[in-house]
Amino acid sequence: MEIKRDVYLERLITRRHNGFIKVITGVRRSGKSYLMNKIFYNYLISDGVDDKHIIRFAFDSAEDLLFIDEDILEISEQNRKVNPKKFMKYISSKIKDDDMYYLLLDEVQLLGNFEAVLNGYLRKENMDIYVTSSNSKFLSSDILTEFEGRGDEIHILPLAFSEFYSAYNGTKEEAFDEYMIYGGLPAITSMLTDEQKVNYLTAQMNNVYIKDIVVHNNLNSDLEISELVDILASGIASLTNPRKLENTFKSVKKSTLSAVTIDKYIGYLKETFLLSQAKRYDVKGKKYIGTPYKLYFEDTGLRNARLNFRQIEETHLMENIIYNELRYRGYSVDVGVVEFRERTDEGKEIRKQVEIDFVANQGSKRYYIQSAYEIPNNEKWEQATRPFDKTNDSFKKIVIVEKSIKPRRDEKGYLMMGIKEFLLDINSLEK
Repeated sequence: MEIKRDVYLERLITRRHNGFIKVITGVRRSGKSYLMNKIFYNYLISDGVDDKHIIRFAFDSAEDLLFIDEDILEISEQNRKVNPKKFMKYISSKIKDDDMYYLLLDEVQLLGNFEAVLNGYLRKENMDIYVTSSNSKFLSSDILTEFEGRGDEIHILPLAFSEFYSAYNGTKEEAFDEYMIYGGLPAITSMLTDEQKVNYLTAQMNNVYIKDIVVHNNLNSDLEISELVDILASGIASLTNPRKLENTFKSVKKSTLSAVTIDKYIGYLKETFLLSQAKRYDVKGKKYIGTPYKLYFEDTGLRNARLNFRQIEETHLMENIIYNELRYRGYSVDVGVVEFRERTDEGKEIRKQVEIDFVANQGSKRYYIQSAYEIPNNEKWEQATRPFDKTNDSFKKIVIVEKSIKPRRDEKGYLMMGIKEFLLDINSLEK
């Protein structure tokens, strides 16, 4: 069954012929190649593009490399990149006329001098270029400089819940429970047993993602960064910073891992898209606060696998899912901080600070969102919405709960909705 990924397809379509190199990034196994080589390819064909004008090439494919007289085993043994001259010769043989050609390239960072090659093709008026990469170092400032400011990133996450549910045979409640535990890597949807899913996610986490970081960054071993991932996985949705993590290593792991090294390792985890960072934003002061910050996992299944599925904390996992959904919808997401002054019973004025789980921005639109697993009474509702009261602005304010309920407002205009109603309606924030 093909899972439609219409949000990402639309982002590719709107960038068609824009004169930029479209770079599809994302964590390994999130569906980048499938999006480009299957979904987008089929769209081009349906739109009347001749198949001979769509050139697909994967630099990690032994079969494709044979087309340019390259041997994948030889390349691996020699620890080198693909010969760019051989590849350019192959492309030249495919260009037969002045009509538009679509170049769909997988794992293009494996091509030697790929920046110069792509820039060269970009200068051809009949070339529209799309590439994938699993490592955001591909999009570092140096690389973008080489692209002369003409690199356009489309970041793809693992399946959103709506995409996951479209391939799920069961109720939305069952689907959400499954999604919270096993996440949204596309391969999970084809697995029938819990054992399969556990083994797959555990193997991916240990043998692919962690191994990638160790190899790409020339680390001596995976011990320290594995321990860091364990600590971060245990503390998702919690404020943290390298200094605090350094203290945790000292007290829990009896290890002396410095804050500087921890900060570097967090950078590696973000570069491979395992983690994403949400900064704290002073809502009234309209400025960012350096630290602490929050770290969320790109996929809850990978997070749970790292902890051997022993810490299924529904409150924190739901918050992680909401964060990823907002990013999926194209919002930039921060943790909101609201400062205010309050007078004590003794008449003394003190400064206080409250937190809004998410401040979601997109252009002129802004939403304040609280994740509250359950709201059993008015006291809990007032606690959840108190930060809203202190913002003193008119932006929309929403509380998302685990229980399935249709969107409804209180007397202040604050909106409450169920997590599944939020996730399954792409326009839920507009209710």
